[in-house]
Amino acid sequence: MDTWLIWNFTNGKTHVTDVTNASRTMIYNITEMEWDQELLELLDIPESLLPEVKSSSEIYANTNSTVLNAEVPIAGIAGDQQAALFGQRCIEKGMVKNTYGTGCFMMMNTGEKPIKSKNNLLTTVAWEIDGKVEYALEGSIFIAGAVVQWLRDELGLIRKSADIEKLAKTVDDNDGVYLVPAFAGLGAPHWDQHARGTIVGLTRGSNSGHIARAALEGIAYQAMDVLKAMQSDSGIEIKELRVDGGATANNLLMQFQADILQAPVIRPKILETTALGAAYLAGLAVGYWEDHQEINEQWKEDQRFDAQMEEERAAELLGGWKKALKATRAWSEKMDFDM
Repeated sequence: MDTWLIWNFTNGKTHVTDVTNASRTMIYNITEMEWDQELLELLDIPESLLPEVKSSSEIYANTNSTVLNAEVPIAGIAGDQQAALFGQRCIEKGMVKNTYGTGCFMMMNTGEKPIKSKNNLLTTVAWEIDGKVEYALEGSIFIAGAVVQWLRDELGLIRKSADIEKLAKTVDDNDGVYLVPAFAGLGAPHWDQHARGTIVGLTRGSNSGHIARAALEGIAYQAMDVLKAMQSDSGIEIKELRVDGGATANNLLMQFQADILQAPVIRPKILETTALGAAYLAGLAVGYWEDHQEINEQWKEDQRFDAQMEEERAAELLGGWKKALKATRAWSEKMDFDM
C-alpha cells in the first residue's frame, strides 16, 4: 500500500500527514528549497538517491541529435498550473489566473515569501528563475465545465456544450434557482467529500433556461469562493482576474464572473496558456526572449469583462449561493427527523 506524506510548515517545522492509497511521496521543503532532512531521516531515505532539483528556466540537457536531427535544448519545466500562471503573465504579487476546464484551477502569485493558508488552500512554489523563488496559493474546483457535460449527456437539455449559453440567455436571471455541482464533493476552500450536487429554489415556473443559467453561475460562484479565500490569506485585494481554458469562450459565464466578483475578468487571445507558459520559460532560458518585459509584450488581451451588476444585487445573489451551499452540505449530514 502506497503512502502519501504531505509536507506543510508551521513556525518553520515540518509536519507529516499520512494518507493511504495515494501514489506519491512529497518530501521537498519549499521554504528552504531543498529535500527535507527531517522527513528523509524519518523515512530512512538517503539523499543521494534523490535527483537534484533544478530551477524552472534553464538548460537541463539536449535531445539526442539522432532523434530530431539536431540537439534541441530542454529548457523549461513547470507544473501545469504554474505554467498557466506564467503564461498569463501573472508575475507580480497579487495577480491571479483561473483555468476553466472540466474543473477550475486558480492560482495567485504571492511573491517571494510563502503564505500559509488559513482557508484550506495549497501553498506552493510558482517558479524559480535566476535564483529568485516566487510562491503561489492554489485552489482546485472539482466540477466546472463538467456540469455542462452533465446537462448535455445525462439530462439532454443541450445537444452540444456550446448550446448552454443560448439556453441560459432565454431567461433574464436565475429566478432564485441555484445549482451546486458537488457531484464529486466540494473542493477548495470547502473540502467536503460527502457533499452532493443540489438544485434549490425551484418553483412551478422554473424551466430548462433557469437550470442552464444556474449551472453556469455555479461555476462562477465556486471560483469566487476560492478567490475570496486567497484574498483573506494574502491580504491582497485583486485588481483583475485573468482567465483561460475552454469554458472562457462562454461570454455569459465570463460576464457573470466579473459581476459576482465586482472586478474585471480578462480573457487573452491565446487560451492555451499552460503550453504557452512552458514555452516562455524555455525561451527565456535559451535567450529567445531577453527578459520578462519582452515576454509581457507577447501577451495580448482578447476581451475585458467589467462588472455591470449593481453591488447590492451581487450581494443578494451571493446570499442565495451561501444558502444553497448550506443545503448541499446538510444533505450529507446524519439527521434525525420526527415522523
